[in-house]
Amino acid sequence: MAPIKSFITVLLLVVTMSGMSIDARHLLQTTSQQPNLPTIPTLPKPTTTLPPLPSIPTLPQATLPPLPTNIPSFPKLTMPPLPSFPTTIPSLNIPPLPAITSLPNIPTSTPTTFPSIPFFSPPPSSS
Repeated sequence: MAPIKSFITVLLLVVTMSGMSIDARHLLQTTSQQPNLPTIPTLPKPTTTLPPLPSIPTLPQATLPPLPTNIPSFPKLTMPPLPSFPTTIPSLNIPPLPAITSLPNIPTSTPTTFPSIPFFSPPPSSS
């Protein structure tokens, strides 16, 4: 059933695309001609003027209570005293570092031959 559905889907897609190309060709061929457009009629000028806009009515004024003149003060908060820190630094007994006896030897020249790995060496010749 799945191959039939995919065949029908592809067939519908091909038919749709072929119809689009014909319509596009038709549009391309018709755009070169100037279409006959109807003329726009002229509108008559109004002879009467617009009536004046109504005036804005006055709104009643609200009465507000007077604002307070004195500002209340915040309560005074007392903070506890900060802890005291020691003024002297305690001394630590750090053991001395061991003395460096010798540095490892660094080769001064590069080796000219490298050890061969039997895994990568060519097979022996059989003669």
